[in-house]
Amino acid sequence: MTNLVADVAETVEEHPDSAAIAYEGTELTYEEFWERAGRFAQALEDRGIGEGDRVGIYLPNLPQFVTAFYGTLRAGGIIVPMNPQYKAREISHMLGDSGAKAVVALADLVPNVLEVQDDTEVEQVISVGADVEGATEFDDFLADDTTGIVDRADDDVAVQPYTSGTTGTPKGVLLTHHNLAFTTRANAGVPPGGFQASDRLIGTLPLFHIYGMSVVMNGAMYSGGTYYPVPEWDAPTVMQQLENDEISIIFAVPAMFNDMINQPDAAEYEFEALRFANSGGSSLPMEVLDRFEELWGVQLNEGYGLTETSPVTHANTNENRRKGSIGQPLEGVEAKIVNSAERSSADHSGGSSPPEDEEFDEVPRVEEGPIDEEEADLHDITGELVIHGPNVMKEYYGLPEANEEAFTYEDGKRWFHTGDIGYWDEDNFFYVVDREKHMIVTGGYNVYPREVEELLFEHEDVADAAVVGVPDERRGETVEAFIVPTPDAEATPEDIKQYCLTNLAAYKHPREVRFVEELPRTTTGKVQKFELRDED
Repeated sequence: MTNLVADVAETVEEHPDSAAIAYEGTELTYEEFWERAGRFAQALEDRGIGEGDRVGIYLPNLPQFVTAFYGTLRAGGIIVPMNPQYKAREISHMLGDSGAKAVVALADLVPNVLEVQDDTEVEQVISVGADVEGATEFDDFLADDTTGIVDRADDDVAVQPYTSGTTGTPKGVLLTHHNLAFTTRANAGVPPGGFQASDRLIGTLPLFHIYGMSVVMNGAMYSGGTYYPVPEWDAPTVMQQLENDEISIIFAVPAMFNDMINQPDAAEYEFEALRFANSGGSSLPMEVLDRFEELWGVQLNEGYGLTETSPVTHANTNENRRKGSIGQPLEGVEAKIVNSAERSSADHSGGSSPPEDEEFDEVPRVEEGPIDEEEADLHDITGELVIHGPNVMKEYYGLPEANEEAFTYEDGKRWFHTGDIGYWDEDNFFYVVDREKHMIVTGGYNVYPREVEELLFEHEDVADAAVVGVPDERRGETVEAFIVPTPDAEATPEDIKQYCLTNLAAYKHPREVRFVEELPRTTTGKVQKFELRDED
């Protein structure tokens, strides 16, 4: 049996009376959760929704998300997770593109589904939190009986998340049962001693995103630990929960850790049970890492992954870490830095290898990282990070041209192009300099925004920062910085410019500095730089 939930079935047998989900003072044991997932699966089956059918989940982090997720898989279906911040227009694309037949939605969001239902194949709308006309309330939807687990092949799709769409129309990513099972098991071995049945994992990361879904929720259910869903990010509330509920593992994005260290009373919190903290989703500023460790004495490790890689590909561990690195590839995952100026023109959309392999050259490794990016010639040591392994997606859904762009075949292997620029060292640690699409070319020089942002985070008056390239008649592009100042900041925009000019080559310093109240971010903490550019 390949179905991803087979692992959970084993956990239920081993820990039937242990808490699987803890939410607002109530707990569901593994046996209780599994019974509800089985009733959800049976309810789908009763309505003719089963093997290979899509089910949208349009919820914040709630116990019902977990039930619907595993219930859908148990019935042989495919989950289409949807951001609960999306409006009707945005979910219309996801539901129409995927062909979802059912949607589980928060009661307040059901009207968005009903608004677009006639333009989709949605037959069943399930409401969470209240009765809504046109939908069936979640508990009323559940069947009286449970169903077993529908067998699925390794290569069958389990989840179809959509890329964030920060630069264009979101693409459906086909992740198989094997993709997710591999990633769950591999990542569960990253903390010291691996995930334990005694662990308490806090669900700060949204479950509609593959990071929170695969790493935290699946990791907890795989190991027998307890999952604590957090419906909405609020730093003080989460910090109180870390302390009171004796949370042992936290995965979050840099923006969340930055919020935590900037709380006025941050030093008053004691996270005595916390044994592992991991940052992913975007680059982790060193100032945030150092301050977190200084405050709470817990090592904060950086990892790396993408929706298309299920997501984790690289990790630092408590025993094996280099600050500034995204870590080493997980066991079973291959990665390299290549000079990939050309892509194969063969059609890879079917997932089979083209007749001839394409060669693309590896960029030489540095002896040991991280290097001084100010002193090094980044042109000589950087290239694109590419990934091969059992965690890499099957393909983009219905997008043959995007699949051609996404993969290169070399030495009989299928390599996924991440679009991230970085370098690697002789100990196989990898370092991401920036996104390829974010690189700024000013007066013929390449500027990597991350380098400037790292410097800005070191300034005592900067709470948050982002750097973008904006059009400039003379230079082509110039550097602009958006700064969220600390509450007691005294520095002016001119002070920030001078600070950067003192510490960076002249062509890298921001010509414009703008103070803002907050940066536009996705729910997963990524800065939406296109919105910053649009402000100009």
